[in-house]
Amino acid sequence: QLQFVESGGGLVQSGGSLRLSCTASQSTMRDYNIGWFRQAPGKEREAVSCISSGGSTNYARSVKGRFTISRDNAKNTVYLQMSNLEPDDTAVYYCGTLPGCAAAIVWYGGGNWGQGTQVTVSS
Repeated sequence: QLQFVESGGGLVQSGGSLRLSCTASQSTMRDYNIGWFRQAPGKEREAVSCISSGGSTNYARSVKGRFTISRDNAKNTVYLQMSNLEPDDTAVYYCGTLPGCAAAIVWYGGGNWGQGTQVTVSS
């Protein structure tokens, strides 16, 4: 069973950048669509981005143009490059598998989601 570890979070000023990593326990990650979700205190979980097993990508409207998702199957890792960060991006970011990565990024409870990494953007 795939397990994921997220890393790369931290404290950054508004307008800054961070790159998150999502590293899987097995090379079979290459066969899965991988998604990023985030959750801020007191707010609902929110889809961020996903990348299909074939490399197609999808983004939430709130991050489109600022975030870039990519994958390196040789390293069992999916990256989320975040630029021009805003205080509203502050949240815990989670990665896991998704059944699809098309028009809508839909939460999947069976996605073996990791423990998350904290991103804090100061104004």
